[in-house]
Formats: sequence, structure tokens, C-alpha cells
Amino acid sequence: MNLQGKTALVTGGGSGIGLGIATALADEGCRVAIAGRNEEKLRAAAAAYRGSPGLLCRAADVGNLRDVEQLVVWADEQMGRVDVLVTSAGINVIKRKMAELSIEDWEQMLRINATGAYYSMRAVLPQMRARRDGLIVNISSVAGKRSSLLGGVGYSAAKFASTALGLTVGREESQYNIRVSNIYPGEVDTPILDARPTPVTPEHRARILKPEDVAAAVVMIAYLPPRAHVPELIIKPTSQDYA
Repeated sequence: MNLQGKTALVTGGGSGIGLGIATALADEGCRVAIAGRNEEKLRAAAAAYRGSPGLLCRAADVGNLRDVEQLVVWADEQMGRVDVLVTSAGINVIKRKMAELSIEDWEQMLRINATGAYYSMRAVLPQMRARRDGLIVNISSVAGKRSSLLGGVGYSAAKFASTALGLTVGREESQYNIRVSNIYPGEVDTPILDARPTPVTPEHRARILKPEDVAAAVVMIAYLPPRAHVPELIIKPTSQDYA
């Protein structure tokens, strides 16, 4: 599959994994739009990218249905269509144990990490069905495959929901030649680490994944021909346990 001339919409694209994926796809010739809640961060990320034709950006809260619907309309106007959707928006909080997790934080994590992915898929799928073609890459987490004390109650629950969403949508939409790939990263050196209960040391950051590692996996999936589908892919630091 040639990515030249393809289009991609990446939520959570202002930093971290989302930005890494966006720039990697742009480097391969995709026309890419990034979205997130912080317009200033998005503009800075787009300005920092030196490739051609550059990154488009638009502020949108994936947990707000109207925002997402308007985002996809805008992406269609700017790029003509959305060939690849990457749902990468995600958050965690510092107080993440059951005994201390607030109702507000629980609801916010579900809204962004799970409902946001649902809204984004829901908005993009009609055009993909009409074309009988499309790729959705859903960034879940190893915390969406195994319950995670590190990720916490709310994050794990939201990512398990995201996992089920991606797998079920992939089964339903395969009849339209639409592929949905769940990616489960382990620890990645991104701004979400700033919400850890215990600060992460520079030595630990050096051992874990970088956004470009996850991005390389997405590019590999995007290059596969339409006949080939990767439903699930786990990528973790070599030093991180997984069982």
C-alpha cells in the first residue's frame, strides 16, 4: 500500500504517541491533521514539523460529540476524506487507586479514553463504509489487556472498554473492507508520565518506549494491503514484564 496521497486524522496529536504517529505518517507521504484540546500545543507541534506539506491542526475535545462531528467535517473539507483514523487521545490522573479516585476523575477518564474513541469512530465510519475502505488504529494500552495497578482503576477500566470497542467494531466493519487495529503500548516516555503518583526518574524514561517506537508499528500496519488485517499488536519496553 502506497501512503503517498493518503489522509490521516490523529486525535491526541498535540504531543506524545499521537504526535509521533502523525509525524511518522506525514514523513511517509500522508496528508495529516492532528486534533486535541489544547490549540496552543497543536499549533506549536504543527509549526515544529518541517516536512511538506505540513500538519493541519484543529482544537477539539474528543469527549464532546459535537466537537468530534465538527472535527470530521473540517477534516473532510481540508483533506477530501479520512483514509486513516488514529484514536490516540488519552489521560490519567495522580490519585488512581480505588480508595482515592474521585468520581470526576473516573468519569473524565472514561469520557476521553473510551467515549472519545467511540465518538471518533462513529463520525468517520460512514464515509469509510461508502468507499468500502478505511483503516482505524485504536491506541489502547497493555492496561487494556491486563488489569494494571500501575495504570490504576479508572485508566484500566477505560482502556478495557477501548479494547472491546476496537475489536468489536473491527468485526462488524470488516464486511465493508474496513480494518480496525488495536495497539497496546506498554510504558512510553510521554507527558502522561507527569501524572504518575511517583515521579519517573530519567533512568527509567531512558529504558522505556519512545513515541516513535509506537509510530513505527502504526506505519507498518498502514503499509499493509487491504487484504491484510492486524487486529491486535502489543509493543512494550524490553525491560517491562508482561504475562
